Amino acid sequence: MTPVAPKLAALAESLLDAPFPLRIRAWDGSESGPPGGPVLVVRHRRALRRLLWRPGELGLARAWVAGDLDIEGDLYTALDRLAGVVWDVTPADGAAPRPGGLRQLRDPRVRSAVRELFLTGGLLPPPPPPPEEDRHRRGRSHTRRRDSRAVHHHYDVGNDFYELVLGPSMVYSCAYWGDGVTTLEEAQHAKLDLVAGKLGLREGDRLLDVGSGWGSMAIHAAREYGAYVTGVTLSREQAAYARKRIAEAGLTDRVEIRVQDYRDVTDGPYDAISSIGMAEHVGAVRYGEYAARLHTLLKPGGRLLNHQIARRPEADESAYHVDEFIDRYVFPDGELSPLGSTVTALESAGFEVRDVESIREHYALTLRRWVARLEDGGKQAVRLTSPGRARVWRLYMAASALSFERNRIGVNQVLAVRTPADGASGLPLRTRTWN
Repeated sequence: MTPVAPKLAALAESLLDAPFPLRIRAWDGSESGPPGGPVLVVRHRRALRRLLWRPGELGLARAWVAGDLDIEGDLYTALDRLAGVVWDVTPADGAAPRPGGLRQLRDPRVRSAVRELFLTGGLLPPPPPPPEEDRHRRGRSHTRRRDSRAVHHHYDVGNDFYELVLGPSMVYSCAYWGDGVTTLEEAQHAKLDLVAGKLGLREGDRLLDVGSGWGSMAIHAAREYGAYVTGVTLSREQAAYARKRIAEAGLTDRVEIRVQDYRDVTDGPYDAISSIGMAEHVGAVRYGEYAARLHTLLKPGGRLLNHQIARRPEADESAYHVDEFIDRYVFPDGELSPLGSTVTALESAGFEVRDVESIREHYALTLRRWVARLEDGGKQAVRLTSPGRARVWRLYMAASALSFERNRIGVNQVLAVRTPADGASGLPLRTRTWN
């Protein structure tokens, strides 16, 4: 019988017009490709059928989540090498990037050319998607009902699992490193303090924390600054966990956590609003509504701190599409916007944007810490969720860390003010000190 791995390597090379950057080991035990370094393990012929039936990111994601594909060796090195050839390929002469192998698989002519080789996988019906995939969305995106379902898919996978990954801080957003900060706990505390400082929180202020998660920002603002905090989340599991923490901290007189859509908050005005890692769920079609709603909920002179992941702008914005792996397995209906679009939406709603701080490298450091925690507790993570879910999170976080490091995506804190008619923003002349 002809060894499978050399056939797979030849196919990959023909699609990529370049040598495949990893060694390949197939289900028959054969190997092909450069020795040393990470190995792409094709554990089952199902992996080929998944790619044939759903070419591109989704077929690859299904094979990974199901365990049909695996990486032996350093995952970051493997993903970094693959990103250079499998997605967008930048020619050496500096010309515009061309589609990589996965995107070429969408071309019917290419699919026809490789079908004969894919017969190695068997002409059987497509394998069922892994159970971790979100496949049953109905109706228009970003309605209250559909947003609630999307949040449930991502956040309600078990608080014990999030404790394992995030650590005691239970902060699921970019930490803030430097100035002697060495541990994840210290960096998350520094981030919460950075947000509170930018908002200028003082004793007795009313803070609305949009997308309040497990209550960390609410607790920090109440305990350290004496604020009265209302936190809103669509996750019942998050809300229950946050309320327990708040009670244990003795802050029930200062912090209220609601299971509520931000669009249904009516008890403004607030002195300040924090939105940390929530706006990615809003969607481009709703972003103007989001900005306008937060503007209405602030008192004149009140501040908004919008902490949000951003993508690079497209030359043709209509060509933007959400990564299928992220959409089906991580953040259903989540969308990233360029920083400029976010600033424009906030200004159009009436905000005065006063400061923008990019903390892109900080998120890469944070994600690497989360991946390390997940890998250290791998067996426990599987027990708390499922093998597929643990694989989703390991791939998602490691790939995201590389994307932040390589400037494919970024994260920014935008400080905006509902400046009153007399123009008094309430901000000092110098808001930051530069080194």
